Amino acid sequence: MLILSRKPGESIVIDGRIKVTIIRAEGEAIKVGIEAPAEVPVHRQEIYDEIQRSNQQAITRPSVALPKFIGATNKPKSAASSASATGKP
Repeated sequence: MLILSRKPGESIVIDGRIKVTIIRAEGEAIKVGIEAPAEVPVHRQEIYDEIQRSNQQAITRPSVALPKFIGATNKPKSAASSASATGKP
């Protein structure tokens, strides 16, 4: 882990695409601003952990059988019925 000291208004740049700026320090709370491309997800750690747990549960949860559709069947039409439907003998 890289540990840096920054003052309010100072920034760090990650991978040339992500900029983290210290906005304000209030007691034990530090306010940071993060500029990142839209395709880079940025989450608080606790939210990220919850997303990972949820994804893992979705993978391991047994799948539920979907109800079967009761209605028209996919039986092939006979030659006679398809000919009469087109109007051709």
